[in-house]
Amino acid sequence: MTDWGALADNLSAAAVASLAVLLAAFVFGAARDRHRVVDVAWGLAFTAIALVTFAMSAGHGDPLRRWLVMAMTVAWGLRLAVHLLVRNWGHPEDRRYAAMLGTARGSRNWYAFRKVYLLQAAIAWFVSLPVQLAQYDPSPPGALFFTGLALWAVGLAFESVGDAQLRAFRRDRANRGLVLDTGLWRYTRHPNYFGDACVWWGLYLTACGTWPGAATVLSAALMTYFLAAKTGKPLMESHLAATRPAYAAYTRRTSGFLPRPPRD
Repeated sequence: MTDWGALADNLSAAAVASLAVLLAAFVFGAARDRHRVVDVAWGLAFTAIALVTFAMSAGHGDPLRRWLVMAMTVAWGLRLAVHLLVRNWGHPEDRRYAAMLGTARGSRNWYAFRKVYLLQAAIAWFVSLPVQLAQYDPSPPGALFFTGLALWAVGLAFESVGDAQLRAFRRDRANRGLVLDTGLWRYTRHPNYFGDACVWWGLYLTACGTWPGAATVLSAALMTYFLAAKTGKPLMESHLAATRPAYAAYTRRTSGFLPRPPRD
């Protein structure tokens, strides 16, 4: 049975952990006047929440369940943070943040703090609710849990392989101005976003052993919404359509999100 008092304390501590990571990122970003660092902090916020929850759930949740959920979340968060750190290092401000901060009245840093850092801290806390609830489930992992683990593994593979293929494509100067349409990118225009969605639906399934965990479905749904319909896919496609002449033909033959064979 879930210990509601301990879980309530954990929810508060997780919120503090998420905010602390984003505050540290803000200090760094403001000092350099370059706020794309928040992308790296995104994965680190989930990592911090998972670790705090793992420590506080000792004696409340099943040990194997706690270890696996913590490891799944930390592996995803650190991989994403390192990938974005390497990709963004030495580059100017992200065009999304540059456009947003261009509308700021008064201090750009204060505007970024309110509109980007605080918002992402709150979203990370909400999306991570399955991670927190799962670690307070006292029952041993069952079939539903391991289904979630398998879905998480599929998602992490899609993200990792998709990012590696894109990184190799961009390193070849002969591909400048072209569109990657091989490998996983042949079957979906966004294997990394699809993989991200699978990761969080997998983590949601690990929390479904209790009704409070099952009730966190909106967390996975919100992450999927941002990836497929808000800040992920639409913004990326708008940029690529404007800068890659071949992108229109690519979109006609390639699935926008769920992998499937390309159209002829």
